[in-house]
Amino acid sequence: MRWIFKRRAHRISINGREALSGYLFIAPWLIGLGVFVAYPLLFTIYMSFNEVRVTNLGLQMKWVGFENLTNAFLKDNQFPILLVEELVRTLIAIPLIVMFALFVATLLNIKFPGRSVFRAFFFLPVIFSTGKVLNQLFFQGAGGLEVLEQYDVSGFILANFPKVLADPLLNVLNMIVIILWYSGVQVLLFLVGFQTIGAHVYEAARIDGSTMWMTFWKITLPGLKPFILLSIIFSIVDMSTFPFNGIMNYLIANMNTGGFGFISAIGLIYFLVVFMIIMGFLFIFRRLGGARGRG
Repeated sequence: MRWIFKRRAHRISINGREALSGYLFIAPWLIGLGVFVAYPLLFTIYMSFNEVRVTNLGLQMKWVGFENLTNAFLKDNQFPILLVEELVRTLIAIPLIVMFALFVATLLNIKFPGRSVFRAFFFLPVIFSTGKVLNQLFFQGAGGLEVLEQYDVSGFILANFPKVLADPLLNVLNMIVIILWYSGVQVLLFLVGFQTIGAHVYEAARIDGSTMWMTFWKITLPGLKPFILLSIIFSIVDMSTFPFNGIMNYLIANMNTGGFGFISAIGLIYFLVVFMIIMGFLFIFRRLGGARGRG
């Protein structure tokens, strides 16, 4: 019996040391999360319920409750319009980014000479696409496609779509090249997803006489479903901090004139909207997974 207790104590100590090692490895990330994410987020939420004044003694706050949140919709004539435009633009851009990334990853997953070089080419824009670079490209007219002007696509959209949909759609098309530049991480995610599908599955499908189209729909796409969801979530977060994001530019432009409390309220509203969109996609994918499982 004494030998058994000693063995259990030794096992617990080993497990404890492994757990401690794990916590030490993630400690820098946890510290960074608390200092640079959790604290600013909680402080922003607190400021959104206050009237904030900058004085010689620091920030002076006066509790106003939900006044800033309601004023964002009732007294600010620009924010609700920008919010709707950004939501529509995000919902238009996300499918384009994900489908483009999936198409490119499918091609890069095929074995051919120089494949690693082409993979690097598609990921390089992620490294170099800083705000300054994107601004220069956009102002030099490199963000859109010449075919849009050649065939007067903007005129067709304005004539056949309502303004609430036409403006964000044209906004996306005018910077479609820059938006697709943001697909490098998604391409990498899909390439990782392809590696999780065993080669024996495709071999079995070929033996059964399955075509490439059937294999894609029955094997590849279901196997990539978690990576599609991850790509969508990453794209939503990425678009919410896009250099041309109207809400972000509005926050920066009115930081000093609108008051920290009111600007914090707008930032909180936008954060909640983006969070609800992410939760909506999580719910949809969960329902699709459950429906497929019942089927």
